[in-house]
Amino acid sequence: MPSVVKINALTVSGEMREELERRFSSRAGIVESADGFEWFELLRPVDGTDRYLVYTRWRSEEDFRRWTESQAFQRGHAQAAAEAGQGREHADAHSAAQGHGHGQGQGGPAQGQGHGHGQGPAATGAELWSFEVVQSTGPAPGA
Repeated sequence: MPSVVKINALTVSGEMREELERRFSSRAGIVESADGFEWFELLRPVDGTDRYLVYTRWRSEEDFRRWTESQAFQRGHAQAAAEAGQGREHADAHSAAQGHGHGQGQGGPAQGQGHGHGQGPAATGAELWSFEVVQSTGPAPGA
């Protein structure tokens, strides 16, 4: 069975870029323990666009779904909403809007997650893309 890739495209204004990256950094390590997790990358735009890409790869769609339903994932949303001074509805709304894919596994630092400075969401929009891995190439062994 091929791996599945989830890419969350986050729209982030210039003044929130550093904050978004800080939030992801502060949540590092959470998704790595999830069963079926294979890879995470936060991709910073360099071509003038305002969209970050949060890339996660999972052994299966079921593994990804289990992660989004996990206590760790849910705790991250609840904690973020509390830190932002917003209710559980805020966390649920962001979770639903992003198809439980943000955080790209990191628990969602982009919207409603890790609000260290009392600020609201770092991203103004999010879109979750799903793919199956058809072909993958890495460095040759020993390279």
